[in-house]
Amino acid sequence: MRHILIINPAAGRKNCTADLAGEAKDLARRHGIDMTCILTQRSGHAMETCRRLAETGEELRFYACGGDGTVNEVANGVLGFPNAAMTCIPIGTGNDFMKNFGREMLPKFLDLEQLWDGPQFPLDAIDCNGRVALTIACSGIDAQIADSVHRYGNSPFLRGRGSYLVSVAVNFLFHDIGHRWTVTLDGETVRDNFALVSVCNGRYYGGGSTPVPQARMDDGILETILVRKVGKATFARLFPAYSAGEYWKFPNVARVVRAREVRIQSETKIVTCLDGESLYSNDVTLRLSEKKVNFFGPRGCDPNATARPAAGGL
Repeated sequence: MRHILIINPAAGRKNCTADLAGEAKDLARRHGIDMTCILTQRSGHAMETCRRLAETGEELRFYACGGDGTVNEVANGVLGFPNAAMTCIPIGTGNDFMKNFGREMLPKFLDLEQLWDGPQFPLDAIDCNGRVALTIACSGIDAQIADSVHRYGNSPFLRGRGSYLVSVAVNFLFHDIGHRWTVTLDGETVRDNFALVSVCNGRYYGGGSTPVPQARMDDGILETILVRKVGKATFARLFPAYSAGEYWKFPNVARVVRAREVRIQSETKIVTCLDGESLYSNDVTLRLSEKKVNFFGPRGCDPNATARPAAGGL
C-alpha cells in the first residue's frame, strides 16, 4: 500500500510543507512504509492527481493536507474507487469538515503516527452536476457569501470567521437575498422566492455555521433546508438562529426535508458552493452518493460525533 500526502502549500497561515515532509520521512523509516509527498500547483490539481493514481488499481491512502478546498478535491478524486481511501490533515484556516469529528480529535488528525494505520469506513457524499461535496452544498445567499469570502480572506487582517462575517455584511447590504426558483425534492415541486437551499450531508460550513445539526455523514440521508425570501431586517434577525441550527424557531420561513435528489432551476445563474468550492449553473441537480468515499482516521474517530438529535417542529 502507498501513502500519499497531497499538500496545499498555500493553506493556512504558514507553509507547512517542510514540517509535513519531515514527519512523513520519519514515519516511513519507523514503519517501513511507502510515503510520498505531492504539492498542489493549482486549483483542480489535487483532484486530478488522486483520480489518476486511483485509476491504476493500486491500494492507496491519500492525506488531504490543507483546508476544506483540499479535502473537497481529494474526495472528488477518490470517489467510487474501492482501492483508494482518504483522510485529512487539517492545516487550513476554517477546517469545517474536521468539526464533524469533534474538537478533541483535532490533535489526532494532525499526528501522522495516529493516522497511517487508522480504521477505514465509508462516507456518503452529495453529487452536484458531477462534482461532489462531503459536507454541505448550498445555493443562494449563503453560497454568494462563500463565493466572495475568499476575496476577503486574502486580506492579512481577515481570516476564517472574520472574512466570512465581512462577506455576510457585504452581501446582505448590497445584494438581493432572494431568488425565484423551481425546487424539486424527490418529485415534489415547489416554486417560490428562496433566500437559500442547502443540502446537508455534514453539519458545518462558513467558519462554523450549523444549519442542520442532525445531519449525519453515513446514514444514506440528505437533509435539505429551504429558507424562503424575507425582508433584510427579518433575515438579519433570523440569521443567528439559522447559523446555530435552530431553524425550528421560524417554521413559517424554513423547512427541512429529507430527499435523495434535489433539483434547483432558475432563469438566472445559480451559485452553488460545494464545501466552499463554487459551481455556476441555471439547473442544479444534487443527489445522494451513498457510501462512495472511503475514509480513514485515528482510532475512535466518528464523523457524527457532533450530530444532535432531530429538533421538533419541522
